[in-house]
Amino acid sequence: MAALGDTPHRYGPVSRALHWGMAILFAAQFLSAAARWALPRGDAWRDLFWSYHVDLGSILFMLVVIRGAWGLANLTRRPPHEGLMGRAAAAGHAAIYALMIVVPGARLVASAGSTRGLEVLGLTVFPPRDTEIAWMTAVGEWHGEMGWILAALIAGHVAFALGWHRIIRRDGVYERMTARGGAAAEGGGRP
Repeated sequence: MAALGDTPHRYGPVSRALHWGMAILFAAQFLSAAARWALPRGDAWRDLFWSYHVDLGSILFMLVVIRGAWGLANLTRRPPHEGLMGRAAAAGHAAIYALMIVVPGARLVASAGSTRGLEVLGLTVFPPRDTEIAWMTAVGEWHGEMGWILAALIAGHVAFALGWHRIIRRDGVYERMTARGGAAAEGGGRP
């Protein structure tokens, strides 16, 4: 596991693969939500983008659980977040992780209590109910709003990683999560 795990100087290949793979999948997920919001009902593009939203959301939820478990297993070896900015980054990451669990969790609870049920990749997760359970479906009302809050936090994460660490400070933090890691990431300082 040592070659796959994280080190105090950089994130390992498993962490990087999960991070960047999920980044691509989240971009597709937010694109599907944006198309559903922006395009009129019956629009072919809206229907195309929305057609994968539930399946992709379910896959992302599973990846979040895997990524969380992997992160906890590597917690003592990961690059540190130091100082006030490090604590702010840790709080931002915690908020992102929390929403990556809560957003699909709300939809799962709502689906479990709905007359539609939930099918993922052709498999029935929750069969349709004869009668709706109101409190459970009410939980799902927050799914979309919390999803957009998650999107805003992720956009801030990207802007901070690129703007502050990559362009302004050039401190090697961005490189810790890329395959180019190099000397700057290994030493943790300016190149």
